[in-house]
Amino acid sequence: MRKLATLALFSVLSTHAAAEEQSTQDIVNEALSAAHPEIAAGATVMDWEGNVLRGGDSDWVCYPTPPGRGAAKCPMCLDRTWRDLVSARSGNTEFKPKTVGIAYMLAGDCPVSNTDPNAKGPTPDNQWINGEGPHLMIVIPDATALEGLSTDPYGVKPYVMWKGTPFAHIMVPTAGN
Repeated sequence: MRKLATLALFSVLSTHAAAEEQSTQDIVNEALSAAHPEIAAGATVMDWEGNVLRGGDSDWVCYPTPPGRGAAKCPMCLDRTWRDLVSARSGNTEFKPKTVGIAYMLAGDCPVSNTDPNAKGPTPDNQWINGEGPHLMIVIPDATALEGLSTDPYGVKPYVMWKGTPFAHIMVPTAGN
């Protein structure tokens, strides 16, 4: 009887470990869905706490949907400049890009304000977008070069998001938009 109980416990623990492994693999797969396959192939995958879920051999880092987004899916793959932008935004510190930065969000975007990078929900004046299809985001060192580009997410594309903030960037729709 004791042997049977030990086998049953081992079976439960093995099943639980397999479920955790699958869960991590699901997170990795979601994160990698943000990038072009050639980028995803060499990208590191990290969670939002900075844990490496899969090592990579390039400078690209892919992340799953950030916590607190509910059922929406918005994974992203970021180059160094975009990782600096995200870090500055979340840490409420200064950001001034030194080089062009590119982020892939080919799985789409979660609801977000087009005007306020810190908005947590829609307001009458923050031009809330209920999700954007597959796109690239490009940040550039000279924000004056964004002058003349539309800021209307429902009009001519590409367009500028978060204009007038240190986090202003170009939203470039890709196939499917």
